[in-house]
Amino acid sequence: MKVIIVGGGTCGLYLALKLSQKGNEVTVFEKKERVGKEVCSGLFSERIFDFLPEAKNLIENKIDYCLIHFPKKTVKIEFLKKFFHIDHFLFDNLLFESLKGKAKIVLGKEIFSSDFEKLKKEGDKIIGCDGAFSETRKFLKLPKPNLWLAIQGFVFEKNCHNFVETWPQKSISGFIWKIPRGKKTEYGIIGKPEKVKSCFENFLAKRKLVLKEKKSAFIARGLVLPSDQKITLCGEAAGLTKPWSGGGVVWGLKMAEILIKNFPDFQKYKKEAENFFRPQIFFSEILTRMVYFFGFNFPWFLPKQHKIDGDFI
Repeated sequence: MKVIIVGGGTCGLYLALKLSQKGNEVTVFEKKERVGKEVCSGLFSERIFDFLPEAKNLIENKIDYCLIHFPKKTVKIEFLKKFFHIDHFLFDNLLFESLKGKAKIVLGKEIFSSDFEKLKKEGDKIIGCDGAFSETRKFLKLPKPNLWLAIQGFVFEKNCHNFVETWPQKSISGFIWKIPRGKKTEYGIIGKPEKVKSCFENFLAKRKLVLKEKKSAFIARGLVLPSDQKITLCGEAAGLTKPWSGGGVVWGLKMAEILIKNFPDFQKYKKEAENFFRPQIFFSEILTRMVYFFGFNFPWFLPKQHKIDGDFI
């Protein structure tokens, strides 16, 4: 089959690799001149190696636990699965290198919703992996996702600690994070867009921190898949991100695996993906709200230490 993938991010490249290995003729259109996501904390569980074992060579630091700092209590979260810091840009480029000779990748080619009628004639199947502002989703006339804003920057100091820190922020329904990355420390924030910038600036000013290489990106939230046998979505283009963190790499790759399993039947893919992720999203949102509620209002109800999966409930 001729498969067209719109978007050369993690999900798009992974799908291209696996579908080409199954004998499909795959073409990937990526709007940027080079692949690699640059705005990402890069904190992944060891499940990431189930999808790309070679990524073990990209490990920058191992993370054993997370400290969540509420105003009157700090909670220590340990992980059932080991977590590692991996540069997302390098991870995507590792996938890109694995694809050479297996699929056609067209860089610097942006696809707009007006292009899809032509693409439908050129390909048997089309998969939109084109992120938060997906043109594929726009063409399909699907509901727009909710958007969160993420900002990250760095302090260039040696930091090899084995834990991350977060500060929940009630005003933006999000949080600020601090991640050790070996030769530098990453600070970031994610939440509802209106007050994210001012909230982050206040946090940094109080600690007299000056960040370098600051970047930002919007994060899509709200799962939606089309009832279409010709065109479908995967990853953040489908609004798939974890409710408690805004991350989506392992979830996106899991979704890609479900698509590969059911390919070329997009209806079966839609059904299985929704059956798997909707309960995850529903209960994750409830638990996140509960933790925030008790953390800010009744912190003594929260345990000092807790162990979680980190990816799935």
